[in-house]
Amino acid sequence: MAKILCFRGEDTRKKFTDHLYAGLERKGISTFKDDEQLNRGKLIGPELLKAIEESRFVVVILSSDYSSSRWCLIELAKIVDCMKKTGLRVLPVFHYVDPSDVRNQGGLIYAKAFKKHEKRFKDSNKEDVRKWKAALTQVASIAGWDLRDRHESKVIQEIVGTISSELNRKFSKTISKNIVGIDSRVEKMLDYYLCEELRGVRFIGICGMAGMGETTLAQEIYRRISGNFEASSFIANVKEKTKSQGLVSLRKHLLSKILMQGEIRISNVSEGISVIGNRLCNKRVLIVLDDVDGDEQLEALAGKHDWFGLGSRIILTSRDSHLLIGHGMDALYNCKGLNDDEALELFSWRAFEKPYPIEDCVELSEDFVNYAKGSPLTITIFGSMLFGEGIDKWKIILAIVKYYPDFCILDMLQKGLGRLMNIEKEILDNVCLFEGKNNCARAILESFGYYPNNDVVIDNYLVAIDARGRIRMHGLLQLMGQEIVCLESPKEPGRSSRLWRLESPKEPGRRSRLWRYKDVYHGTEFIGGIVLKGPVHKKTEKVSRDCGKYVMFMET
Repeated sequence: MAKILCFRGEDTRKKFTDHLYAGLERKGISTFKDDEQLNRGKLIGPELLKAIEESRFVVVILSSDYSSSRWCLIELAKIVDCMKKTGLRVLPVFHYVDPSDVRNQGGLIYAKAFKKHEKRFKDSNKEDVRKWKAALTQVASIAGWDLRDRHESKVIQEIVGTISSELNRKFSKTISKNIVGIDSRVEKMLDYYLCEELRGVRFIGICGMAGMGETTLAQEIYRRISGNFEASSFIANVKEKTKSQGLVSLRKHLLSKILMQGEIRISNVSEGISVIGNRLCNKRVLIVLDDVDGDEQLEALAGKHDWFGLGSRIILTSRDSHLLIGHGMDALYNCKGLNDDEALELFSWRAFEKPYPIEDCVELSEDFVNYAKGSPLTITIFGSMLFGEGIDKWKIILAIVKYYPDFCILDMLQKGLGRLMNIEKEILDNVCLFEGKNNCARAILESFGYYPNNDVVIDNYLVAIDARGRIRMHGLLQLMGQEIVCLESPKEPGRSSRLWRLESPKEPGRRSRLWRYKDVYHGTEFIGGIVLKGPVHKKTEKVSRDCGKYVMFMET
C-alpha cells in the first residue's frame, strides 16, 4: 500500500478528499481512503490497521470538525505510533484551519472539542485524551499545506507530485545497484541542467556516442521527477517508431498520455501542431523523447518553447549534437563513459551479481573492462555473456574479443553509423588507423580529402581532436573500422559469415588498409594505406611503393 487518506468525512469527503484521491489514482498510486461511515465501531478495524501499517505515506486532512471525531483521533494516535516505529511519512493538510490552533488545541473549535472529550472521559480513558492531544501536536508541527491562502487544485498537484517523486526515488534506489554511476549523473542533470526551480520552459539535450547511457540517464531522470509535473510522457526509440508507426501516431500517443484521454483525433502532422499548442500551452509537463535523429521529429513532437506551460521540461536524447543545438537547446549534456572503478563495479554486478569480481577473475575482469573503454552497454554485454561461465571460457572469449570485436557490439555500432554519408564513413575507416596520432597523421589524411575534424563526425561523437591536436576515437569504433577492412577480403564459398569473422581472412593483400607486419607482406594494388609501429623492413618498403595512397611507419 503506497498511501492512505485520513480525514473527517462530513467536512471533506465529496470535495478536497475526493479530488486528491482521484489525482493519486490517475498517477497509479495505490490509495486507501478511510471512510468514517464504514467504521462506526469504537476500535480501529483490522482492515484500516493493516492499511496504516503497510502504508509509506499518510495524508492527514485536518479540518475544522476533525477534533470532534473520536474515531479520527484514535486513528491519528495509531498513525503517530507507526511514524515512530516504521518511519511512516505523514503529510498534514490544514483544511481552512489555523495550524497553531491544531498544534495547541486552541481556537474556538478545537478547544471546544477537547473540552467535550475531557468531560466525557473525566473518570476513565484520560490517558487516551492525552495521547490524542500529543498526536495532534506532533502532526501539526510537521510542515504541510495550509489551504487558507492556496488554490486547492495547486495543493493537490503538489501533494501528488511529492508522493510520486518520493516513491519513484525509493524504487530507483532498489534498481540502481545495476545502474552504476547513475546517481551522480542524475544529480548533476537536476542541479545544473533541468533547474526545476526556474519557472521558464527548458529544452535539455542529452547526447553521446552509442552505448554511453543516454537513454538510461533519461529514464532515471523521468522516474525521479515525473511526479512533480501536471502530466508527463516518455517516448522511447523515436527513430525506430517514426519508421514503423509514423509521426501522426507518435503525436497521438503523446497527447493521449499528457491529456489523459483514451483517443485523440489527428489526421495529419499539421493538425497535431495546433492541438499541442492549444492544449498544452498552460500545462506544466515533462516530456522525454528518446533517440531522435531528424528535424521532422523535433518539429512534430517537441516544437517550440511556447507550446508548453511555464515550468515545463523537454528532454531529448540523440547521437547528433548538431541536430539538438539547431533546435535551440537551453542546455546540452554530453554523456561520458564510466570511470575505471564504476566500470569494474558494473561488470561485476553483471558477471558475478556482486559489486566486485571474485578473486580468480580480477585480472580477466579488468581486461574486459579496459577493452570496453567506459561504455556501459559494452560492459553490460560482456558481463551478461560471461555470467556463470568457467575461467577457461573467459580466456577463450577474451582472445576472441581482443582480435575480433563482439558481433552484437559491432552490429550496434554499424547500425548507429548507418545514416552517415559515404565520405563520412570513409573518414572513419581511415581515421581508425591513426587514433592517438598527432598533426602529422592529420596532414596525411587531409591530403587525401579525409578531414578528421569533419562537423558531422565530431557532432556525432565519433571522432575528437584533443588539446594536443591528436586524433581520438572510441576503441570500439577503431576496432570496428579494422574489422570492416578485414571483411573486404573475399569469403570462401560455402563458409558461414560468423565463422569467417572468427578466423583471419586469407587474403589480406585485397584489403584497403593494413596495420600488421604479417599482413603487409601480402600487399597489392588494393591497399590504400599502411600504418605500422616498429622498424622499417625492406619488404615493407617494397609494399609501400605499390601502395595506392599513404604509408606511415611509426618508429618504436
